[in-house]
Amino acid sequence: MAIVKQKSQRVGIFIDTQNLYHSAKNLYHAKVNFGAIVKEAIAGRELVRAIAYVIRTESEEEKGFFDALNKLGIETKVKDIRVFAGGAKKADWDLGMAVDAIAMSQKLDTIILATGDGDFVPVVEYLKYSQGCQVEVIAFGKSAAMQLREAADDFVDLCDDPRAFLIGRGRWFSGTNRADAPDGGDSEPIDPAIAMSGEE
Repeated sequence: MAIVKQKSQRVGIFIDTQNLYHSAKNLYHAKVNFGAIVKEAIAGRELVRAIAYVIRTESEEEKGFFDALNKLGIETKVKDIRVFAGGAKKADWDLGMAVDAIAMSQKLDTIILATGDGDFVPVVEYLKYSQGCQVEVIAFGKSAAMQLREAADDFVDLCDDPRAFLIGRGRWFSGTNRADAPDGGDSEPIDPAIAMSGEE
């Protein structure tokens, strides 16, 4: 389905940081370049809000990551990770992200969800049919729910050009010249996003 992306469109992007982080880690053993993803998603249109939903661990090692997002013009909404008696960890922003997208929809022409999580299908349908918004999804297609891809007005697959949206070494570089890697072949930088999920 062809959609219109006009410069005058007011755009909001809502970033499921955990989903993109784990997709990049599992598919490519690499980190996400959130700035590049936002630029691709906006496509030259009028950005009203860009919000990343992030998790804060007890060590707060991810503070540098949050600061980096802010410098890119991406707002952060932070939730503390919950650690249960058995050692299990939980942190979920799905409901908060959905509520924000719906609450802001009256001031936006286009809503972009940066996630591959199929739980957002009802949100996409509500925003399209009840609020009249154009709803786009940007995510790693290999780990994105097919129902979400089909529900959206447009789907941008980050797997089509992973080099453009990843940072650090990944298995897609095996057998290639290390100088061609996004980090120029240097040692992998320490990324505080590793702590963001509460998982190593």
